[in-house]
Amino acid sequence: MDYNLKGKSVFISGSTSGIGLSTAELLVEEGAKVIINGRSEISVSDAIDFIKTKYPGSKVSGIATDFSKPLEIQELIKRLPDIDILINNLGIYESKTFFEIEDNEWYKQFEVNVMSGVRLSKYFLPQMLKKNWGRIIFISSECASLVPNDLIPYSMTKASILAISRGLAQLTKGTNVTVNAVLPGSTLTKGVSSFLNQSAKKSNKSLKEIEDDFFLESRNSSLIQRFASSTEVANAIAYISSPLSSATNGSVLKVDGGSVGGIL
Repeated sequence: MDYNLKGKSVFISGSTSGIGLSTAELLVEEGAKVIINGRSEISVSDAIDFIKTKYPGSKVSGIATDFSKPLEIQELIKRLPDIDILINNLGIYESKTFFEIEDNEWYKQFEVNVMSGVRLSKYFLPQMLKKNWGRIIFISSECASLVPNDLIPYSMTKASILAISRGLAQLTKGTNVTVNAVLPGSTLTKGVSSFLNQSAKKSNKSLKEIEDDFFLESRNSSLIQRFASSTEVANAIAYISSPLSSATNGSVLKVDGGSVGGIL
């Protein structure tokens, strides 16, 4: 499908694997100029090589940044060119019970998951408003609503992102700039796949049995009763990034397999 993204410049935070990498692949395929991002130079270089091997001649580059360090974010911003599309995808989490989580872990997840997007948006939104076109997209999670007991800080950050996305959208009134959020459900990223494989070995079960158990016990509200692929989520992100989504602003696009529920 032609999303009319040829020549558009894109920055995707946290895009060396998972949903971010799949989104970078799709946007490169659509002719966009994509800047990917990861925490280490090695991960960024590997992701660039992967995309260029798959799409020879593609316009892809990358910048390594540790978003837990504000000074590195400032350096990143200095190095970034004019951006048409900003995708705030970066997110970290740690599975712990509420009583095990130290204060610094709350702050770290908020700093990385929320403030990374806040700082980048604060820099790029005025530029987009000035040229009267742009897209800012925040990647949230079904956890913003479902709030698993072992992911409370992460869920807090993903709920915060929804409020920020809506608030920034209200600053774009009457322009051709939009700000939206995409809310993925349980997605089969590399990390999730590794976790499932480990669980299968420990419990002496097949991967299918582990997946079935997960949707029976932890995500029984899911309507598709399976993990989404990162490509399925990337398709939604590509649409909301494109000029074709011009009438969608201040919204949350759910790609959750129906797990969150509700009629809105």
